Amino acid sequence: MITTLSINNYRSILNLSLPMNSLNVITGPNGSGKSNLYRALRLLAETAQGGVVNSLASEGGLDSTFWAGPEKISKRMREGQVPIEGGPRQERVRLRMGFASEEFGYSISLGLPKPSPSAFSFDPEIKREVIWAGPFYRPASALVDRDGPMVKVRQGRSWQVVNQHVSSFQSMFDQMSDPVASPEVFQMRETIRSWRFYDHFRTDKDAPSRKPQLGTRTPVLHHDGRDLAAALQTIREIGDHQALDEAVSDAFPGARINIVRHEDGRFSLEFYQEGLLRPLTGAELSDGTLRYLLLVAALLTPRPPLLMVLNEPETSLHPDLLPALGRLIQRASENTQVWVVSHASRLIAALNEHPDCNGVSLEKVLGQTEIPNQGILDEPAWHWPDKG
Repeated sequence: MITTLSINNYRSILNLSLPMNSLNVITGPNGSGKSNLYRALRLLAETAQGGVVNSLASEGGLDSTFWAGPEKISKRMREGQVPIEGGPRQERVRLRMGFASEEFGYSISLGLPKPSPSAFSFDPEIKREVIWAGPFYRPASALVDRDGPMVKVRQGRSWQVVNQHVSSFQSMFDQMSDPVASPEVFQMRETIRSWRFYDHFRTDKDAPSRKPQLGTRTPVLHHDGRDLAAALQTIREIGDHQALDEAVSDAFPGARINIVRHEDGRFSLEFYQEGLLRPLTGAELSDGTLRYLLLVAALLTPRPPLLMVLNEPETSLHPDLLPALGRLIQRASENTQVWVVSHASRLIAALNEHPDCNGVSLEKVLGQTEIPNQGILDEPAWHWPDKG
């Protein structure tokens, strides 16, 4: 389980370290930085998928993602005693992201390249990557250290250089995948790759989940929900079918679902509702009902990930469905770490009933995303490796 997430110099996040638990709820008013925090976590996940540089390019380039305020906000600036001004930079500009569990941690530092005539001279470069043992970085706990093009691995009390030509635009996860030669890199890559993000479920009239789709065993729902019927049938056959029935009846008393397998191998959804003489097809479901069933399929997966992230899952849902969704998310957090970004008060209240719920409220002060009243003793221990 991730215990700490840290982001430095990304959009409205100048420097933020969050404690994490099995169930985490990120809240705050509009413009407080919830979306930036979510996007930073997605960007961190891209390091293990080979897409971190492309993702930054799609955001307008690394330079546009940097914190736009002064390098440091002094106490006198906060109190309005002096104007907010920037001075000469004392440190090189870097975007840094990292996370840690009780066993291992990882951080990445990205910066702009040196000026050159190359057509790719604005592409960001990966300057530093470190994997360490324990809940926070210490030089003595480092296991793998990538500094520029060179990667070294700790061997007892000494270091062994394993690669001297790592590309500046690729993570070491892309170029070191041998579980024998570099088991720490392999394990960390697979850890990050297991994370799942759900924020783009389609519920429009042409959504694939409304139509019969070719079905095979589907323990993991696709991020857009196209294989909903197959995923629900997989839960019924090899997952917790009782939890599936309870989740449906909890939101829609007296309702049940059935999956039809057609002769051509396609699967379709039937929704039986109390008082109706025939079942509703996927094409007839309301956006809210379809979205709830998509969340059911995602959260009751027979193959739980190490981390599941839901961005505003309340979208399109009637407020009366939110307590049931909250109970469903609580149940899922027993098998996987869950991270929810939400501004729906009824869903937040339902999640906060869980004894292990970690509620993180964000606010923006002078353009900077902060956790209100987070003191030194409240902030998890975190140290960035020296900048590359």
